[in-house]
Amino acid sequence: MTTDGHHVDAAYRLARERYAALGVDTEQALAALLEVPVSLHCWQGDDVVGFEQAGGALGGGLAVTGNHPGRARTPEELRSDIDAALAVIPGRHRLNLHAFYGEFGGQRVDRDAIEPVHFGAWIEWAQERGVGLDFNPT
Repeated sequence: MTTDGHHVDAAYRLARERYAALGVDTEQALAALLEVPVSLHCWQGDDVVGFEQAGGALGGGLAVTGNHPGRARTPEELRSDIDAALAVIPGRHRLNLHAFYGEFGGQRVDRDAIEPVHFGAWIEWAQERGVGLDFNPT
């Protein structure tokens, strides 16, 4: 599949015509979509592993994509991968962040002891980018 500008534009013109025949204004639909925040699951970058335990390979459940080979191994790599993804995903963004993506300083923290401080770097990252955060207790 080619993604050069000429082919993309030609495909869009054809789709726009076909949708117009059905009474759909694609320009209006795309403008509306840009206002809908989409919450990206953080686990798309590491195969639902989190950072509670070091190491581990891909589990085969997801085909993750990132800015480096394999799954993200650290919160910094995952944030970098998410930055790369968000750079090519139009519109407003949110991140669905699971509890096991907290940064616990190598310590085991029970779910009932998790505090906002464990997500300080995520909160700062999100604020810098205008990205909303949705918390998932894992």
